[in-house]
Amino acid sequence: MNLPEPVIQIEHLGKAFGVHTVLRQIDLVVLRGAVIGLLGTNGSGKSTLIKCLLGLLRRSAGSSRVFGEDSWSLSAGAKTRLGYVPQDVRVYSWMTAPQVIAYTAAFYPSWDQALTDDLVRRWHVPTDRRVGSFSPGELQKLGLILALGHRPELLVLDEPVASLDPAARRDFLKSLLEVTQDEQHTVLFSTHITSDLERVASHVALLRDGRIALFEDLDVVKDRFKRLRIRAAANLPNTFQVPGAIRTEIDGATALVATTQSSSELIDDLRTRWQAEVHVEDLNLEDIFLELNP
Repeated sequence: MNLPEPVIQIEHLGKAFGVHTVLRQIDLVVLRGAVIGLLGTNGSGKSTLIKCLLGLLRRSAGSSRVFGEDSWSLSAGAKTRLGYVPQDVRVYSWMTAPQVIAYTAAFYPSWDQALTDDLVRRWHVPTDRRVGSFSPGELQKLGLILALGHRPELLVLDEPVASLDPAARRDFLKSLLEVTQDEQHTVLFSTHITSDLERVASHVALLRDGRIALFEDLDVVKDRFKRLRIRAAANLPNTFQVPGAIRTEIDGATALVATTQSSSELIDDLRTRWQAEVHVEDLNLEDIFLELNP
């Protein structure tokens, strides 16, 4: 069985600004068709990683390749296969949205005008005034349309819905699912809104302390991380531990444990050893993110 080809290949990537190191030894391989949710706290380096990947910043160490080409010297052909939405969308402020779209479309022979017309209508993007008067949300919608218009093979989104209201976010995620449903389009999606990632991501990557601390299939992550609520017959010792625990809180005879191991054998052992009631709770992606970033 042939595996999908890597679209993104990052090895030992580092980035420093003077004496301040932002990224350390980043390793990441993204296969065609994957939708990667990139998570991290403010200042964790998500935007820096994206800019190094796209050749907008020169990396300090390691290697980064997109479509098999070095990120710093991507060919014009590779760039036409990319779509990118930065945190701050910048376009010619004196143009109207249709003018900006027509200007951008001229650079892409494969531009899908029917798609952009449909998105302008569905997302209620103003067409009768200059974009310089747009609200942050309207400008972000336009940036998304410009990135989706040529149906890129790789779509890179850096906090693309931060300025959108819930209804607009829902419409955008629906459109994103439509674009990626053929499993030939790859998405790297940075956001703080974990509920959005849960709706669209196939994998999650967690950036912490300048490194990729976690990169797995989203369903595997949610299946692996659990919270145990334990009530023992007597007070638990301060040395109480559970295998795979990433956080443990003990209060007398009760304990709250976040763990990556919750097999039936482990649960039975806890119940027997401590004469305890043990309840296993599923965690959503936000819960998992908070457990890993206390």
